[in-house]
Amino acid sequence: MSSKSIILTGDRPTGPLHLGHFVGSLRNRVSYQHEYKQFVMLADAQALTDNMDDIEKVHRNVVEVALDYLAVGIDPKLSTIFIQSQVPELTELAFYYLNLVTVARLERNPTVKEEIRLRDFERDIPAGFLTYPVSQAADITAFKATLVPVGEDQIPMIEQTNEIVRRFNRLYKNPATKEEILVETKALVPEIGRLPGIDGKAKMSKSLGNVINLGATADEVSKAVKKVYTDPLHLKIEDPGHVEGNIAFTYLDAFDTDKAAVAELKDHYTRGGLADSIVKKRLEAVLQEMLEPIRTRRAELAEDKGYILQLLREGTEQAREVAAGTTDEVKAALGLNYF
Repeated sequence: MSSKSIILTGDRPTGPLHLGHFVGSLRNRVSYQHEYKQFVMLADAQALTDNMDDIEKVHRNVVEVALDYLAVGIDPKLSTIFIQSQVPELTELAFYYLNLVTVARLERNPTVKEEIRLRDFERDIPAGFLTYPVSQAADITAFKATLVPVGEDQIPMIEQTNEIVRRFNRLYKNPATKEEILVETKALVPEIGRLPGIDGKAKMSKSLGNVINLGATADEVSKAVKKVYTDPLHLKIEDPGHVEGNIAFTYLDAFDTDKAAVAELKDHYTRGGLADSIVKKRLEAVLQEMLEPIRTRRAELAEDKGYILQLLREGTEQAREVAAGTTDEVKAALGLNYF
């Protein structure tokens, strides 16, 4: 394997990707693929942990998310894009790792606790959902990833992965070399975290319907920008406005490359005399310019779904070869190599 640092990243294919994904991960992946050995996982098996009642949604969005990856510039020649469920070694590793963690420890994981609260599971928690940190540990360690790009809220998941790694390495070694097999990983937290939704909610979320999809048409982008939350106290143009919590300016900070012009807009807005419509006009222009080539590329790729599936097949075969190597090492350390 390459001597470069290894990244594992990916998404649950439960819907098309949006601007929040672009800011939080996608544009970083385009950059990372030139610096690191990068594996990008379509986490369809993990998506089933809370979508078993709508598996078709997951099936359908595997290709949709892959289209988004390719449209933004993730290159299958530089990044290994693969489908989680088609690498059975990941499930096998998770099965072994489950013996290294307690139910109580999983229930204490802050990320898991918050996700359980958001989904109102209470005590009716699908076992697969509760054990997701172990599955994630399997995904990360299978590729011996040293870096995992995550938001601040996902850091407890990385910590739990490293707990499993340390416990395994303490108990088991490579029988031939006596060396440790698994490697610890680090969270790679992006400079810009979660992007708020157009309605000003805490995050852009498919379930809340407050997103702008990467494949949105020009008309859809225009309509969404008109709905973008600004300053509710900015009632008259001459009134001084507030930039904090103003989603139009949050998006300009994230996407407008002319930082001096944005700074001047902010200054004018806070002094008073600048209409929300002017700010939104600039925002729409910025988003349309950024999304147009992504939209066009995505539409072209969508014409040949067979090509997309072939790319995914090739990437998955490459990923499986790597994961199988780690799994063989783990099984040897556990003495599970009888023949």
